[in-house]
Amino acid sequence: MDSENKIKIEVAYARPDEQVIITLNVVPGTTIESAILESGILEKFPEIDISDCKVGVFGKLGKLDKKLVAGDRVEIYRPLIADPKSVRKKRAGK
Repeated sequence: MDSENKIKIEVAYARPDEQVIITLNVVPGTTIESAILESGILEKFPEIDISDCKVGVFGKLGKLDKKLVAGDRVEIYRPLIADPKSVRKKRAGK
């Protein structure tokens, strides 16, 4: 399939010390999982386990089988270190 029939998407992942956004041209109907695999980001960040981590598109959680549309940015989320509600309660209590 030539590039005229493909859509442009991005795959993003961030650690405290590094952020990566990979732009891809994929066929329409590509899923979040396919985009992550095609991006090569799993080789760059071996700590990512897509079967266990949360993923989404532009901050909204999504499933690995969600089909992407042109312009989507797939985001791979790291696990939270602290519960945000607990942190806010501690700050408010001071």
